[in-house]
Amino acid sequence: MNDKILQATSALLESYMTGGVKIHHLDRRPLPAHAEVIRVLTTLHELLFPGYIGAQGLTGTALRLHVEARMAWLYEALTEQISRAINHGKKIEDACDVTDRAAADCAAEFLARLPEVRATLATDVQAAYDGDPAAGCFDEIIFSYPGLYAITTYRLAHELHRLRVPLMPRIMTEHAHHRTGIDIHPGTQIGARFFIDHGTGVVIGGTAQIGTNVKLYQGVTLGAFSFDKDSKGELIRNTKRHPTIEDDVVIYAGATILGGDTVIGRGSIIGGNVWLTHSIPPGTHVRQEAPNLRIVTPDQLVS
Repeated sequence: MNDKILQATSALLESYMTGGVKIHHLDRRPLPAHAEVIRVLTTLHELLFPGYIGAQGLTGTALRLHVEARMAWLYEALTEQISRAINHGKKIEDACDVTDRAAADCAAEFLARLPEVRATLATDVQAAYDGDPAAGCFDEIIFSYPGLYAITTYRLAHELHRLRVPLMPRIMTEHAHHRTGIDIHPGTQIGARFFIDHGTGVVIGGTAQIGTNVKLYQGVTLGAFSFDKDSKGELIRNTKRHPTIEDDVVIYAGATILGGDTVIGRGSIIGGNVWLTHSIPPGTHVRQEAPNLRIVTPDQLVS
């Protein structure tokens, strides 16, 4: 290497040892492997929607053997990644807080919840079909709709979040965010029959609560209105910062709803580009006033 590269290398190594904000993970137990977590996520999608991802045309004994093999692999992979996630902050020489047995139990409990997750996803597919006249069939929705991919990933990540597994849920939902443009925090509580149409630009905060049969369009934000701070100026965490959306609500494109105390009553309709920071009662319709448009025809432009 030339002198400039050697100097840069030395400066980098020195920066690892200096104080300030720590942005390295050199003296701690291994983090979850990002690629392995995404591989787990892909395999979970394959089991939840068999025939759409991976092997096709399986029936009878072949199907059983295929699912058993996938579940066995998931059990081992999840045990390893969960153990890494929970113990990642420990120094290499320190004893692990979570034993391999505890991580294995967590992995088993997560996998045991897959049938329930799949039952909920069936309602999401039905909601997409019922809510989108452009949907030709369930196959089209499962195979190609970005909203369903993001919701599926969220529902899996949410179960890991409920089991208090760190890092992995966010790896999963941020992967879906990157792929679909839909950002759903794994801590969000979302009921059955959830449909996101088009989806790009949707943001749903971690303390939001969404009821049953809710439909969102692209560009919707369910966010925080402000961030409270303590006497030292530090952000106060673990408070309700995002809105509650009750059952049977429709929120159209570009709407922004903010605040932990904001409740959108059951059966309400929120129009496009609405900015809302207070609660509304059930059955309310909220619309923007029509903008003042100036339409100039070609002959007016000439004149």
